[in-house]
Amino acid sequence: MQKILVTGGAGFIGSNFIHHLIENTDYYIINYDKLTYAADLSNLGDIPRKHADRYLFIEGDICDSNKLKDLFENYKIDYIVNFAAETHVDRSIKDSSEFLQSNFIGTGMLLNYALEYWKEDLQSHRYIQISTDEVYGAIEENEIDREFFEDTPLSPHNPYSASKASADMLVQSYWHTYNFPAIITRCSNNFGPRQYPEKLIPVVIQKALANEPIPLYGDGKNIRDWIFVDNHSSAISTILNEGKNGEVFNIGTKNRLFNIDLIKLILDYMGKPHALIKFVEDRLGHDRIYRMNIEKILKETSWKADNRFVEQLKQTIDWYIDQKNV
Repeated sequence: MQKILVTGGAGFIGSNFIHHLIENTDYYIINYDKLTYAADLSNLGDIPRKHADRYLFIEGDICDSNKLKDLFENYKIDYIVNFAAETHVDRSIKDSSEFLQSNFIGTGMLLNYALEYWKEDLQSHRYIQISTDEVYGAIEENEIDREFFEDTPLSPHNPYSASKASADMLVQSYWHTYNFPAIITRCSNNFGPRQYPEKLIPVVIQKALANEPIPLYGDGKNIRDWIFVDNHSSAISTILNEGKNGEVFNIGTKNRLFNIDLIKLILDYMGKPHALIKFVEDRLGHDRIYRMNIEKILKETSWKADNRFVEQLKQTIDWYIDQKNV
């Protein structure tokens, strides 16, 4: 049975990916997570009990050299998918130190150990670096037709995206220097059940449930592309199997909305007044528009973008309402 190491597997996207692997593959899954504030083992549901024959949780930090050494020595790891990262932009602006440590140094540690333990047969393994569309920077309002392609120069605008861009460049350097079997994925904004409530959609839902003011940066006209987390997991799994080493793949669905229109959609479905929206001072370095081209993944793999956005948004809202009523 092939072993796949999923770092950050107790977080929102990582845990969803583990659910996807359990349901669609026969990998033995090692979930390695530091269990920071945004991680929650309950995200895995009954996987530890029902699938103990092919699932193992190990608490640990990707910056912990001793733990990583034990991990690689004790388990014959075939594949790595690295979700482990600090991800909240606002927190990175207040203090970037944890972001540099986890997102850059931690990635380097993983790469070093993987290179050491895979060097006898590198090409029978694979490493997937989970990145973000934010590494490209921003598109301005007058750039009507501009999109980010995989070869668009990186231009991060905040400490979080800079730490992720740095990690991407490090991964690419290992591919070029050592022929290391790595692929980078850059996805748009994720949403779905079990997301930590510092992100926009769960913040809006929970504020609306409590009839509290919903803070909205600037004029609310920042545009983001939204993807349901299940669709992101299927994309990663497809790339793991079908992608070519050394490549970068954009992942998205072209569900592009102004932040204010997204919030109004949520409020309308919940039967809440738009008056709950409270405009606040814009965030430092706030990117205006993200718009990714996804033709490469559609042409080079069998993955399909799932564009049932409104249906998936309602499903997400219903999940949070159900959790409140438990």
